[in-house]
Order: sequence, then C-alpha cells, then structure tokens
Amino acid sequence: MASKSEQDNSSRIPNFFKLDVKERVRALHQRGLITDSDLRALETSDHTLKLHIADKMIENVIGVLGLPLGLGLNFLVNGKDYVVPLSVEEPSIVAGLSGAARTARLSGGFEARTTDPILIGQVQVVNLDDPERRKQELLDRSEEILNLANSLHPKMLARGGGAKDIEVFLHQAPEDGQRMLVLHLLVDTRDAMGANVVNGMCEGVASLIETISGGKVFLRILSNLTDRALVRVRTRIPVQNLEVKGFSGDQVRDGIILANDLARVDPYRATTHNKGIMNGVDAVAIATGNDFRAIEAAAHAYAARDGHYRALTRWYRSDEGDLIGEIEMPMKVGTVGGSLETNPTVRINHRLLGSPNAAELASVMGAVGLAQNYAALRSLTTAGIQQNHMTLHARSVASTAQVPEEHFDTVVDALIESGDIKVWNAQEILKRLQNNTTVAQGTEPRSYASGKIILLGEHAVVYGRPALAAPIPLAVEARVVDSTDTVLLIPRWGIEQRVPPMSENPQGVTGILALLLERLDLASRSLTIEAFPNVPRAMGLGGSSALAVAVIRALSNHFKLDLSDERVNELAFECERAVHGTPSGVDNTIATYGSTLLFENKGAPSFQEVHPARSVSIAIGISGKESLTATTVAQVRKAWERQPERYERIFDQIGDLTRAGTEALQDGAYQELGELMNLCQGYLNALQVSTPELEELIHIARRRGAVGAKLTGGGGGGSVIALCPDGADDVVEAMQNSGFEALAFDLA
Repeated sequence: MASKSEQDNSSRIPNFFKLDVKERVRALHQRGLITDSDLRALETSDHTLKLHIADKMIENVIGVLGLPLGLGLNFLVNGKDYVVPLSVEEPSIVAGLSGAARTARLSGGFEARTTDPILIGQVQVVNLDDPERRKQELLDRSEEILNLANSLHPKMLARGGGAKDIEVFLHQAPEDGQRMLVLHLLVDTRDAMGANVVNGMCEGVASLIETISGGKVFLRILSNLTDRALVRVRTRIPVQNLEVKGFSGDQVRDGIILANDLARVDPYRATTHNKGIMNGVDAVAIATGNDFRAIEAAAHAYAARDGHYRALTRWYRSDEGDLIGEIEMPMKVGTVGGSLETNPTVRINHRLLGSPNAAELASVMGAVGLAQNYAALRSLTTAGIQQNHMTLHARSVASTAQVPEEHFDTVVDALIESGDIKVWNAQEILKRLQNNTTVAQGTEPRSYASGKIILLGEHAVVYGRPALAAPIPLAVEARVVDSTDTVLLIPRWGIEQRVPPMSENPQGVTGILALLLERLDLASRSLTIEAFPNVPRAMGLGGSSALAVAVIRALSNHFKLDLSDERVNELAFECERAVHGTPSGVDNTIATYGSTLLFENKGAPSFQEVHPARSVSIAIGISGKESLTATTVAQVRKAWERQPERYERIFDQIGDLTRAGTEALQDGAYQELGELMNLCQGYLNALQVSTPELEELIHIARRRGAVGAKLTGGGGGGSVIALCPDGADDVVEAMQNSGFEALAFDLA
C-alpha cells in the first residue's frame, strides 16, 4: 500500500516470516493496510470464493480450488511503499522477490513508467477489390470510425479513454493467397481491462468498415498483444549491496550480467529466464483478479517481437560500477470490473495495494517481475543454486561411474574442480587415484586457432575472386589425451560422442574426425579429443575451421607428427569440404596462419599477407540467428547456375571492391574502405544472403559512427562487422542496447 508514514505503512515488516498466519494478519491491520472487515474475513477464512458464486463464473462447476496467498514486502516503487499480494503455489518466489526488493530499496527502490493503457481491437476484412485503395480510404475516414466507436461507450470517453486512433495493415493469406485487410482500433480503456469494451466497439464499427472498404468483415476481436500498454522499470544496485557469503559484489554483478547476456541471445535460456519473471508477475495478476493468461501471451510475444526470442530484462554495469537492471514488457491490467466485483479476496488484495489505478498496478507488477528476475539470477550465479546443483550432479555422476566409497568424495571434488562433470571424467579421475597419479585436470597443453572475419569478398571467393579476411581475438582450443576409447568432448556445447572407425560409416562431426584420424594413421589409437570453443557456433566467424585446425594441431602435438602449416591447412580444408560442400578455403587458411590475408582460389589456393597502415577498430555484432554456410553457398550456387552471366558480373564487382579495399587498408584510407564495405553489402543483399537482423545491426553501426558495415561470412544469419576508425565503443554499446551480442577489437 502507498505509505502514509514510514513507521505505520512501510512495506518493511521486520521478521514477518517468523509470525504465524494470525499474527501476520493482525500486523497488517495494525499498520492500517487492511480494514476491520478484512481482518475478520482473513481470520475466519470467510474471504474465499463461495461455491454458488463460482457456479455463476464458469460452466460445469464442481468446487473451488485454493492457492496460497502471500505478501511481497519491501517494495519501494516511484518513492511509494507497497505490500504486494501474491497468489502462487511455488516455494521461494515470495521470499526471493521480497529479498530482492529489500536490496533495491537500499538505493532508492524501483523507478517505473507506463504508457497509456491502450488495447487493440482487430477487424478483419476480406473479399476486397482493390486492397491498397481500400486501405487508404479507411485511413482517410478514420475520424468517422473513431466517432462511431466512441458513441458506443460514452462513459469510457468521459473518463478520458475511448478509441484514439486506427491503423490498417494488409496481409496475404497463406492458404489461398488472397489479400486481406486488418484494421486496428486503438482504445484507451483507462482502469478497465477493457475486453468487452473493445470487442463491442469492433462489432459496432463493422458495418461502417464494410461500407467504406466494399469488403466483408469476418473477425472482429481484441488482440492480447498489448504492445502499446508498456511498463518500463529500472533499478540501480551499488556493488557493495551485492556481496553475499563467498562472493564479492563485483563477482555477483558480473555473474548476473553474464547470465542475463545468455538469455538475450539464446532462446532456450531466454524461455526459462522469462518464465522466472512471470513467476512474480502472474502471482500478482492472479491475486488482483487480472487475466494472467493474456499477460503471459503478450509478454512472450513481445520477447520475440524482432523474430528472435529474447530476455525481457537487461542487466548491465554503469560507469560507476553499479548494477543496473531494466525491464520493458506489455502490462495491460485493470483495477475495476471483472473478478474484482465477484471475488472477495481480490477486493482485499486491491486494498492491500492501496486501491491503485491501472497504471500504478502495472508499475508495481513490472517491479515485481524485475525483482524476481534479480533474485533468480543472483541465486544462479552464486552458491545459492549453482554449488548445490553441481555437488548433487557430481555425486550422481560418481555413483553412476561406480566410484568406491574410499575415493568417492575425492572424485566428486575433482569433478567439480574440473568443470567436466561426466561419467568418463569420473572414471579417468578414479584411474589416476588408483594408480597414485595426480588428479589435476588440464595439464595437457592446448593447441588453438582463431576465428575470422571477411572484410570483403564473401561468396565471390568461391568463384575464384579474391577475399580480404582477418583473424579475430576469439579462438578454439583443443587438446588430446590418451584414453580407453576414442571420444570427442566439447563440454561447452554438451557434446560427448564416441568417434567410430570409418568402417562404421560415421556421419557428421564424428565422421570428419574418423576420416582425419585415418589420414594421419591414428585410427588404431584410443584417445580423447577435447575442444574448448570461444568462437560462437554458426555465426559466420569461422568456428568450424578454427575447430578443425585446433584439433589437427592438438593431434600433431600429442603424437609428435610435426605437421607443417601447409599440411595442417590442407587437412582443415578437407574437413571444411565435408562440412560445407564447396568452401573457398579462406576460413581454414586464416585459422591456420592467423594473419590478415588477401586470399584467392583459382583452382589452387594462394594468399598474401596484408599489413594495415595503422591500427583500426572493428566492431562485431552477432545476430543470434545461426548461419549455415553450406545452405547459403548452395543457395547462391543455384542462382548462379540459372543465370551464370548475371552472377559472374556481380562476382566481378565484388572482386574489384576487394582489391580496392586491400589497397585502402594498406594505405590507411579507412573512409574509402568503409565505403567499399557498404557497397559490398549492397551486392550481398542482391545475392539474398542478408537478413532483417543483419540489416538492423548494420543500420545501428552506421548510425553510431561506423564508416562501413556489412555482413561477414556466409550470411543468412550470423554476424556483421563495422569499421570504426574513431573507436568502436559507441557501436558496441548500441548493438548491446538493442539486444544483440557485440564485441570489438583492433585490427593491426
């Protein structure tokens, strides 16, 4: 509830969790948070939904299902204190977000802003004679449509709400291909949830829309994607307030940021991440009688609004070193009507909150979502969950590996220390213990190979034109150790696979390794190949070539083969050919030699080192959408086969740009190099290998000062590069602020 005094109405109630239920209820009453009648209802359980009322709410009623009702404490939102009702059956949610709110209030709590509570109604129109013209006619007569809609609900208009605007969109039906028109009616529903109001307006304007459009109105219904009714919440937590036992504030801050970054680029993590946010938001929605299903649907749709499902939150470090948390999400809620009129517990909960209006309730719910996210991320990045989970997992793995009792704890500790909590590792550790050898992991030296960017020349290089490419400070490391069976391990990717002999006709990466071992006369040896990739997979940065080169060098080092760079490059190219079909050879060459090169392959590969006149910053923006080079290369090849002369001219143009760009790099003419990169992007777009995500990143880079920006690699997803002679910090920050992963390095 909004505070009247810090002493009486504060959301800080010390030791509240230690009280029994009746004492908690009385404590609320003593602070004026609930009325006398609320006190009696809660003490006697007379506040629950009655069966005869439930029978009028839905069909086929046989009873009433109860949920626990708890309170989130310590919330300070826009300078006001709130005790937040939460209806949820999952443990730890109430305690977690209350603790998070307590941490946040130490530095001012939560700052929240909301947009107008706009709900969208959709009117679908089909059987159109001229969709484009009809669209314009509807827009031209928008005032007439709005006036009719508002005449149907004058009370809403009197409260400052009502229909505010229309939008019109054209779509093509996937099944029969006919074009349809969809009119959006944007309605400010004030403090009401507004479903009935909006549906009624859509129904009421249908005849007028048919008259204007000459078509037939089919669907007329609200949309639950309430992306015009947004809440934005921010909190700042100084690093000294983040310290927990065993972890410094810096460690907690950086761990939270790193965990959140994964959810911003990986949809599998983002799904669990956002589910945690909704653990808190849904609990308030249920407690206040709002439609949690609609809020959930809108939140998840909004998280995927750019075609890639992402985290709803952003956590980052301020210039002062503080942890900053932000959330933006749809939050269309109501504080009048609905179950508020029928469910007595909902009425009590609104009074607990201070009878807020819709904007105020949305602000509180946004703060709850951000608090719940902080609690989950802090727990994941400290001993709260991670250590317990790892210990339990390690003990389970050691048990599966049949580790005897006298070595059990030692093996468990070594598993956790190594980070590779796998059965094979437990067995290897046990063997070392039984042989009285060291259990330390990672003593075998690692080989490495870098990823790459292509400054100019993608796709054309496959057809004999030059490409200008450079290594990046992201590498793949690999090592080889003797073992009882031949196994490939890539812990970061969750890969643990046996490498069968060629006689078993293995496929995929294990097939490539089997071929490689045969070529090196190592097929009869038993070994474990461990790879540690720091190059993002399938992002156009040469990860597969770097993996191949690193593994080949690790094999050469372990078995003392003394392979030359030329031989390493040849073997890596064979691996690339198995993966990509018709590669140019530029990726494996960069991975092998680790220098900026002008590469060309006219029947036989050739290259020369290129030395920039002076160091220049390059930003890399990673779209998060996988780029499968084999797919885009095949796509371009099909187009080339259909129109060889047309595409040869494009490849010639890209080749000319590449040669000119090489000279510009050597001369330090970076403005010119940037212009050439922009031109090359135009040709790559013509080859249809760019994507909306890549174009967005390119636009961000150019807007923030990059002199040139383009995709790098095969396209179809993957990454972009931006040339930034004046520094790449602004470009990287802008990309990250837009939800992309980004990094910078100096090309020297």
